[in-house]
Amino acid sequence: MIAAADQKIRIEKPTVADGVECWRLADESKVLDVNSKYAYLLWCRDFAETSVVARRAEDQAVVGFVTGFRRPDSPNVLLVWQVAVDPSARGEGLAVRMLDTLFHQVADVDRMETTITPDNKASIALFTAFAERNGAPIERSELFGPDLLGADHQPEHLYRIGPIGSGS
Repeated sequence: MIAAADQKIRIEKPTVADGVECWRLADESKVLDVNSKYAYLLWCRDFAETSVVARRAEDQAVVGFVTGFRRPDSPNVLLVWQVAVDPSARGEGLAVRMLDTLFHQVADVDRMETTITPDNKASIALFTAFAERNGAPIERSELFGPDLLGADHQPEHLYRIGPIGSGS
């Protein structure tokens, strides 16, 4: 377990049972593409080493998560899939702490990738600030456009951060 700075919220690897709460947070976010509960359960089982949950100490409630995985063709790259924070825990820098904790808990990675839609200003700010904090370059390009996602989905822009030094 990795304790958050204020000790009111602990940041730790997820358990399978946390998958249901991750699904709930994704669904309630109204901005994330929501997958099935089954997908979140599998994620918390199979990718726990590359994901974190934020758990409120007083009642053990999951109030945030970051899911990620190593790119199979580039194991030094941590791809961050989703970030969510419960409204009750927003405004405290929890997403920043979860992202930093996750990057530092995954061994042998020196790069991070994520995809973000152009209208998701909070995620753009989160990942841009991560790159700046770590003195790492950031590249942006379109990964999936409307030709693949459909006209009802914003394009997904790929953010590549790195190399990221270990002294950050």
